[in-house]
Amino acid sequence: MNRDIGFVNGMIDVSGKDITKRTAIATSKIVMGEEVFGFLIDGKSPKGDVLETAKIAGIMAAKSTSTIIPMCHPLALSKVKVTFELNEKEFSVLTKAEVVCMGQTGVEMEALVSASTAALTIYDMLKFKGKGMVIKDIRLEYKSGGKSGTFNRAHN
Repeated sequence: MNRDIGFVNGMIDVSGKDITKRTAIATSKIVMGEEVFGFLIDGKSPKGDVLETAKIAGIMAAKSTSTIIPMCHPLALSKVKVTFELNEKEFSVLTKAEVVCMGQTGVEMEALVSASTAALTIYDMLKFKGKGMVIKDIRLEYKSGGKSGTFNRAHN
């Protein structure tokens, strides 16, 4: 297969799309060993509060998505919410990022970048205790708004 690698179409023209409420929820999971998880629970990272820092990183990442994903439109986000669920049995943290805007294009990438960045921040803040952590299951869980309608992983 011969492809012209230098050819880039550019950003999609969304000027003809209606402005609607767009919502997306994405998750990621970071799995760590028992000792690393213990440091997370006890708040013993020398870099500070791991989950609060990861929350801020996730929010900042959603707001910066268009600067790191080349063809994403810059969006005026209305809401970015990052939450965590700790699983003591599998020594993991599930990050959930919810992003909302009123716009002409969806916020799926913003939610995915947010969830991913929050997990990467957890890794960064705990890597001093163990580098064997695994970030996995980065995925879109839900999206609504726009021409393509609603997607809900729980119902697909």
